[in-house]
Amino acid sequence: MSALKPTISIEYCPKCGWMLRSAYMAQELLTTFTDEVYGVLLQPSESGGSFIVRIDGKIVFDRKDKGRFPEIKELKQIIRDVVSPEKSLGHSEGTSI
Repeated sequence: MSALKPTISIEYCPKCGWMLRSAYMAQELLTTFTDEVYGVLLQPSESGGSFIVRIDGKIVFDRKDKGRFPEIKELKQIIRDVVSPEKSLGHSEGTSI
């Protein structure tokens, strides 16, 4: 049932011009986790400088805490570890056997 799948939200600062960055990340996450997530919500923030990624309301990445934006590879690994730990990310994994 789709309602049981997690929802990812990306809260971004529209005044900082981060909507396109957010949309790109949303596209990458939806492509990678098509079957694992309900959707990705882009949420304009009222707080300047915000760029926060949440899964079902729980913060998994906050630009202000980290002092940087997530790399897409890193963000996919963070999301995967929560929504589908057994999923292989293939070349995005960055691990060698």
